Amino acid sequence: MTMRLLAPVLALLLSLSVAFAQEDGPNYETWTRVAAQAEDVTERGRASDEAMEALRSQLVDWREQFLTAEGRNADRIATLRSQIAALGPVPESGTEAEDVAARRAELTDQLNRLRAPVIAAEEAYLRADGLIREIDSLIRERRTNRLLELGPSPLDPRHWAATGAALLTTAHDLSNEAIASWGSATGRARLLSNLPVTIPVLLLGLLLIVRGRVWIIRLVKRMREWTRKGSGVWRLMVSLGQIVLPLVGLVLLVTVIDLSGMVGPRATTLVQGLPVWGATVLLVWWLGDEVFSRVDELATVPIDAGHRAEARVHIGILALCLAAHDMANLLVSTERYAAEIANVLELPVMALTGLSLFRLGHILSGRTLPPPETDGESGQNYARRLMWFIGRAAMVVGVAGPLMLAVGYGQAALALVYPGVGTLILLGVLTVLQRLVFDLYHLVTGERDAEQGGLIPVLAGFVLILAALPVLALIWGARTADLTEIWARFREGYSFGETRVSPGDFLTFVLVFVIGYMATRLLQGGLRNSVLPKTRIDPGGQTALLSGIGYVGIFVSALIAITSAGIDLTALGYVAGALSVGIGFGLQNIVSNFVSGIILLIERPISKGDWIAVGGQMGYVRDISVRSTRIETFDRTDVIVPNSDLISGTVTNYTRGNTIGRVIVPVGVAYGTDTKKVERILREIAEAQPMVLANPPPNVVFRAFGADSLDFEIRAILRDVNWSLAVHSDINHEIARRFTEEGIEIPFAQRDVWLRNPEALRGPAPETVAQQAAAKDAPEESEAQA
Repeated sequence: MTMRLLAPVLALLLSLSVAFAQEDGPNYETWTRVAAQAEDVTERGRASDEAMEALRSQLVDWREQFLTAEGRNADRIATLRSQIAALGPVPESGTEAEDVAARRAELTDQLNRLRAPVIAAEEAYLRADGLIREIDSLIRERRTNRLLELGPSPLDPRHWAATGAALLTTAHDLSNEAIASWGSATGRARLLSNLPVTIPVLLLGLLLIVRGRVWIIRLVKRMREWTRKGSGVWRLMVSLGQIVLPLVGLVLLVTVIDLSGMVGPRATTLVQGLPVWGATVLLVWWLGDEVFSRVDELATVPIDAGHRAEARVHIGILALCLAAHDMANLLVSTERYAAEIANVLELPVMALTGLSLFRLGHILSGRTLPPPETDGESGQNYARRLMWFIGRAAMVVGVAGPLMLAVGYGQAALALVYPGVGTLILLGVLTVLQRLVFDLYHLVTGERDAEQGGLIPVLAGFVLILAALPVLALIWGARTADLTEIWARFREGYSFGETRVSPGDFLTFVLVFVIGYMATRLLQGGLRNSVLPKTRIDPGGQTALLSGIGYVGIFVSALIAITSAGIDLTALGYVAGALSVGIGFGLQNIVSNFVSGIILLIERPISKGDWIAVGGQMGYVRDISVRSTRIETFDRTDVIVPNSDLISGTVTNYTRGNTIGRVIVPVGVAYGTDTKKVERILREIAEAQPMVLANPPPNVVFRAFGADSLDFEIRAILRDVNWSLAVHSDINHEIARRFTEEGIEIPFAQRDVWLRNPEALRGPAPETVAQQAAAKDAPEESEAQA
């Protein structure tokens, strides 16, 4: 009790101590007293949770001051260290020039004086941070103990009578207050004087409560008939009137009750809660209509219309249960009911909530069970599997919560059931917002068919999920202080040696790097489109130049971004050392390909568009990157070749420097043909081809006396070797035509088979077979007789 009284005084003392902190830095004497008092409070552990939270808030303020103090004089300290480093290390003998030693001592003294407040701030920061961690641990331990505490069971009949008596007493007190207010002359006079205002306001409020939602539903139904771009956005905005109009009516009704003066102070507290409870019911009701819409294309959950209607009913029941739960909590807190009465009041509400949760989970899990996964439906199957899992979880919560309350674990049941309902509401809000993003995307771009797979809607949905994570944590009982602590840790950044990288530094790095990257791309685009086409550099050289500018630009942008963010580049030496070890063991192939890519871009043994053959693959070079080269084969397939293979292996480049190449066409003629005549015809055919160069002239070679023919070859130089296959085909066609006209035979392989003793292949006569069998059986019979 004493600690509870001292807690506000302690919080006020901490506030004043922080407020009157010196402008040039934290007041460490005050901090020492505050820290000692905080340590005493945490050691005793008797303060209430509210007092602990207030104490923690003050410690967070102190910690912020110390964090700021750690960064003071950082530039001057860095300058002094650079000056001391410029003097060089102290000689091993310990003696150095007097002026250098004096200068070193002077700079060291200045550095120590500037470092002293920084060191003090670091020590105080660690102390404040440790106290905050102790308070957080103590609060979490208390909350855990409350969750595991076994309280009175609401199924005990003895508690029912006490609950009924307490409710009757409360009702009697509230009615007495109303009678007293109505019975007084002042109350009646106030009511009569306000009648000209209260009656119109009351009628308007009742009209909005009863008919407001119906009006909006009719308006939304008409808007759905519109086919204009962006109608989904306006429909959703107008549908919010289903919440706004009835809520305005409730506010007007509460205003009328307040003006009438017919309720007492205790009833006023309950009446003022009506707008909050009404807003809860209206919001959840509206959300159920959006998620389980009557219109198939607007429903965000893929179930049939009948089960969507049932789901809307259970959503409405959950909304009423949430309002009833808040009303019971307010009644318990204002009337100071005992724990057993609170559990009895909560039992029917939680039982109905659990029943609706179970049925809703059954609808989600039983009607959205995914079919066997097929190609192109993985995204839909994933959503259905997720919905199935959510439905199963809702069923478990709907059964476990009421059972835990019935046993007596009331706090654990409350911490399970209503956060589960809140999670379903949050998921419903996310689906509605995701659909709103799609509608906005359609409104801006006009694209409708492929909007689900658009990059911008998907990124927006990812951002929505990230933004919902803190809300989800709060729903499941996380303290606001826990989230602010995570944010504080994030803002403090991370230390690498003596360098601290904060989110601000990271954003600076990203911004400067993006600017440098964009400038590099703009420079590459200007050179590619305006400058390089006017030069005599071949396309391969242009590609190599642009790639080199890109790599240098990215490297320079990274260096400038690191320097602008205030990151100490000396720390990169340790990173480089670690990377060297990794390269030696696991990254050597990647580095080899990278270096080979640089060599290819500089030496350019192959260029984009070359016809090459490497490793049994032949095709055209389509792209040369840092790690690999892409080759398009004549089958129109892409082959990715590591750059190291192009440097260390044998590569045949058919179009390096020029496209001139040779084609060889073999042909055979029958024995007895005039060879000179064949040579003349073949020469005429080669010289008539437009792709064959006249200098050097084509050549016809009588190669050999083959097994079946006299073998000739046409050897011709083509002006473009890329057409060698077409030229080869044209020459063959011309050879066939000319040889037919000249009566020259093109032989084909023929073989005559001679049998030396064909009679050996014939089978023996039947008589001979019988005689041989009889001769074989005779010796066997003689042996049997013997």
